Amino acid sequence: MTSTLRTVAAAAASAALLFTLVACTGAPDATPTPAETKTLAILDSACGDDEGITVAVDASSLEDGDSKEWCIGTDETLAAADALTLVNVTTEGTDEYGDEVVCRVNGVPAEDVAIPAADGTDYFETCESMPAAFAYWSIWIKPADGEWAYAEEGLSTLELEPGESLELLFTLNGEPAAPAT
Repeated sequence: MTSTLRTVAAAAASAALLFTLVACTGAPDATPTPAETKTLAILDSACGDDEGITVAVDASSLEDGDSKEWCIGTDETLAAADALTLVNVTTEGTDEYGDEVVCRVNGVPAEDVAIPAADGTDYFETCESMPAAFAYWSIWIKPADGEWAYAEEGLSTLELEPGESLELLFTLNGEPAAPAT
């Protein structure tokens, strides 16, 4: 009988705690606004002039690597990290620098895959610190009607305007040196 009372008392205490936590979170006010639930059109190609935001990932310098582009149909500013999420692209930072440095994009390069250096040796990316100077991901931005340039900030703070393009480019032994135009 005592065991049953303890079980009932514990369940009642857990329920009271749960109700208190829900009340404190302001759950009724947490309903998304229409702007937060707006559906964006995603196309498997670059956007036209001043239409939406183009996102590209280019790993073609790697064996079996490929290049993909998407158009996010929007007339609003988007955080670069949100744009990548919308097109199902994941990034991984490094142990030392976190997400300030892009180490992997969609799991590439995998830790167990040899990356050939120009001197004939093999390199394996561990994402502990800065990637090798001959094998790395870079973040590029192209303003509407502008030229490609290195991003001056990381994905977590970078904001993209309609008409702009974002590219994550893997460079191996100096190639490609910049995104294609």
